[in-house]
Amino acid sequence: MSRPVSPQSAPACRLHRPAVVCSLGNDPATIAAGLFVGQRGLEISDAFTPGRLLPLGRVTALLPDDSDWPAVHRSRNNRLLAAALEQLMPTLEAFQGRHPDARIGVVLGTSTSGIGETETAQATRRQHGDWPRDFHYQRHEIGAPSCFVAEQLGVTGPAYTLSTACSSSAKALASARRLLAAGACDAVIAGGADSLCHLTVNGFAALEAVSDSPCQPFSTTRNGINLGEAAALFLVTREAGGIQLAGYGESSDAHHISAPRPDGEGARHAMQGALEMAGVVPSAIDYLNLHGTATVQNDSMEARAVSALFGNSLPCSSTKALTGHTLGACGALEAAFCWMALEAGRLPPHVNDNRVDPDLPALALTTGGPANLKRALSNAFAFGGNNIALLLEKMS
Repeated sequence: MSRPVSPQSAPACRLHRPAVVCSLGNDPATIAAGLFVGQRGLEISDAFTPGRLLPLGRVTALLPDDSDWPAVHRSRNNRLLAAALEQLMPTLEAFQGRHPDARIGVVLGTSTSGIGETETAQATRRQHGDWPRDFHYQRHEIGAPSCFVAEQLGVTGPAYTLSTACSSSAKALASARRLLAAGACDAVIAGGADSLCHLTVNGFAALEAVSDSPCQPFSTTRNGINLGEAAALFLVTREAGGIQLAGYGESSDAHHISAPRPDGEGARHAMQGALEMAGVVPSAIDYLNLHGTATVQNDSMEARAVSALFGNSLPCSSTKALTGHTLGACGALEAAFCWMALEAGRLPPHVNDNRVDPDLPALALTTGGPANLKRALSNAFAFGGNNIALLLEKMS
């Protein structure tokens, strides 16, 4: 669990307007519009599972052309990042105008990197006996996304990628806060990206963790996840005001290689750590973005953790019913949703079939609408019990 930080000594950690591409749209305004009405951005496809139709949160927007990029950078994952970077550039350029000598780092999370392109290349090799001429193995290395972003922007600060499954990009935001607090950077581009590919879709199918229908988080009928893809980026600085990353909490269950600890204690410790770092009590939180995968075990564990810490009155929702589970990108994507909720003063609705699971502790699953929001918490829980909670606070 994270060591508590006194709010008096806590460094400023501003999350500037997020840059987001996901199945709800390719710009924050479109995405926010879908988010606040509970729009499911899923399509039915057997693109990765021939003969088996699955709901997938695919990005359908036109992505930047990578044909003139170096071979090492040509991947769908990097095209998603490039689309987000286009949105981020006005914010970054304004910051660099104010601070021309700023030391800028890059910390991203991913679980796929460019492995989809390697799958295609392997198919070519099996058919023709050799790799495609433009194949470059480094495009699927875990470090590839951060190298790509750093090279695109010409920044020379620390650039690295985290891959801790579904907590990856939330951990990237926590890492950005640490870099700023340590004085190693003046600003950090942080977030993550994951792209749909055969490995992840078939891998989760082999675990019997995917649903053949739109997922139903916290419902008695829940039976698995829908997978998705996304990119979400923030410019993170030491500037005051705006929306701050006021705290984070991390924990490790060490319970099972994939299943969460059933009683939710690891998840509760992560949320408690975020509260302690921000110097606030549970009643100070106005909204909780649940990890909410719609698997039997994860939702059960999280409901117990949330109930133990917050009771049953905190408005909360899972947004994975809208976007699919974007794996390594979900932590940053859902932090962006919390940012949008704080900025707009609106709650993202919880979408399922309204069949409440009576075996779970009761949660205040929100139907959306206007709300007075100052602080939001966002959960991300990964294989191996790798847990993180981010606490965002809107400053007056």
